[in-house]
Amino acid sequence: MDTAAAPPSDANAAGFRQQPHAIEAEQALLGAILVNNDAYMHVQEFLRPQHFFEPVHARLFEVIGDRIGDGRLADPVTLRRLFDQDEALKDADGGAYLARLARAAEAIVNAADYGRLIHDLALKRGLIAIGETTVNRAYDPSADEDGSEQIEAAETALFQLAQEGEVDGDFKAFPAVVDVAVKFVESAFHKAGRVTGVPTGLTGIDDKLGGLQPSDLVILAARPSMGKTALAITMAANASDQLRSEGEDGPATPSPVAVFSLEMSAEQLAMRLLSAEARIPSDALRKGAIETDAEWQRLVEASRVLARRPLFIDDTAALSVAAVRTRARRLKRRHGLSLIVVDYLQLLRGTSRQAQQNRVLEIGEITMTLKAIAKELHVPVLALSQLSRQVESREDKRPLLSDLRDSGTIEQDADVVMFLYREDYYLERAEPKPRENEKSEDFTKRYQAWHQRCSEMHNRAEVIVAKQRNGPIGSVPLQFDANFGRFYNFELETRPGLTHR
Repeated sequence: MDTAAAPPSDANAAGFRQQPHAIEAEQALLGAILVNNDAYMHVQEFLRPQHFFEPVHARLFEVIGDRIGDGRLADPVTLRRLFDQDEALKDADGGAYLARLARAAEAIVNAADYGRLIHDLALKRGLIAIGETTVNRAYDPSADEDGSEQIEAAETALFQLAQEGEVDGDFKAFPAVVDVAVKFVESAFHKAGRVTGVPTGLTGIDDKLGGLQPSDLVILAARPSMGKTALAITMAANASDQLRSEGEDGPATPSPVAVFSLEMSAEQLAMRLLSAEARIPSDALRKGAIETDAEWQRLVEASRVLARRPLFIDDTAALSVAAVRTRARRLKRRHGLSLIVVDYLQLLRGTSRQAQQNRVLEIGEITMTLKAIAKELHVPVLALSQLSRQVESREDKRPLLSDLRDSGTIEQDADVVMFLYREDYYLERAEPKPRENEKSEDFTKRYQAWHQRCSEMHNRAEVIVAKQRNGPIGSVPLQFDANFGRFYNFELETRPGLTHR
């Protein structure tokens, strides 16, 4: 067995490069564990058998982990019989090699350092493998994937490798955590309006949630045609306009918002925003039916207002959740980031093959990854979601948590779950019809009652906060202007544009 940590000089001279590895570090770590099983506790959280370069070492680390996990001793004596019987270990000179490992042992205090070195070299080998696969796939003229799909595959592989590389998690001392929490409360106390997170521009929602909180996964769910995209885009546009970075030097600037639109094109979203800001029906904009100079003036002014807002829209179809993470990271590094909006969750793709074969597992992977993105980038992630059809079969069609489509993990992983409900949507489709043998006066009463209810609920919307980990639940009334596709605060009569203070 090769015990060298570097390739022979003649191999280097010939231009041959060995993959990064450190056999001596592997031997020293295994020896330390064999001498004192407590050394295993220093590396078990992040080190795996596949991280070892030498197959015998990988097999030995696996066996040691199994024995220690079962509460049994793992030393040269207890493992000697295994070496004599295991086909993968027979060529390693049996118990004699175990004894050599024990003699090569380092102090237990060095175990974590050796483990991190082994782990780091394994990541580098993983990078080499991804690079070789990417290059070979790009050179292959018979490959089925186009260039964009190959980039996506490389991003997915890098994302999975990055997950393996996250080894720095550890306990935080409670006094330090309390200190951070007190500073947060103090900051919230001094903020006007008590909006501690990303403001949505909608007073009722901001009061209920305190704004969209950093590191939160917020689910906004509704049946089709309820206006959830319009609401999400309204909140995104308002946030990009209202939120200012608190820099010490120079004027404060708007903080960027990322919108991943898997259903609508960027141009369609821009048309909706222009319609809402200029107060011109989107249908008229789409057809170019702008008839007055005043409308043209409003359109020009709206385009100038929206152009100043740092909204970034990615309308790539069938995007993977790994790509969302990569692109959000890149955007934050280049421009900063305050909020991520995903429209909508069910159109995202998972990354693992096992998840892609099972829709429930795939949705679970997607929601867990979105939550991980929120925590890693310290921004709220607002993800839209469809509701199941069982809502339509109930007399009271207000959504419930059990109506979330595809997977219960959406409810479990989300910090906040909100439902958008518009009763007038259902009332418009429930116009009374005369019943058999019904008296005309009875039908008239029913029709008048229906018409009265339609008038009361016209353009009214309701956001139902059904779950909030750190705050109250309940309903928030909103006004919805169907002509312009915009939402605004219920208590006010008129609204010029998207942002309403």
